[in-house]
Amino acid sequence: MNPIEAEVTSSETPSTESVTVARKTAPKGTFWSRYNTIINFWLDVLLLILFMIQAWMFAVLRVVFPRGAGSDWKIWGATPLDWSEALFTTYCIFAAAVVVHVMFHWQWICAVVATRFFHCKPGKDDGSHTLIGVSVLVFLVHLLVLGILATKVGLVNST
Repeated sequence: MNPIEAEVTSSETPSTESVTVARKTAPKGTFWSRYNTIINFWLDVLLLILFMIQAWMFAVLRVVFPRGAGSDWKIWGATPLDWSEALFTTYCIFAAAVVVHVMFHWQWICAVVATRFFHCKPGKDDGSHTLIGVSVLVFLVHLLVLGILATKVGLVNST
């Protein structure tokens, strides 16, 4: 039990000294730094739930609906196109959560790359880690857009 809980559960009236002790032991820092572990835990739980929902929706689309099913086929009032759109929405939320997850671990990622691949001692972040992270994210988004554009160019109407 931490000192704050001990003071709260005590049946006697708190003195000025005990209140001062409780204030000194209160967590310091920003909201994110104080609750980083709890936020990361719930983010991981969210990622697991979103992954399971995507796996289930994908299985419904691939296994339950017959191949080439049109709008006349429905499960719980939703056509295959509705299921596909819901799957895409779930994927977008999942992708955003993955980006936040990587942001939470970015300092660790930079330290591992520095120590394991470049054999350097991890130094204090002077903002370069953030710049590298943003650059990597911009590069990946450009790569994704380039892939989408390449498939758009290769699109052929077969009728």
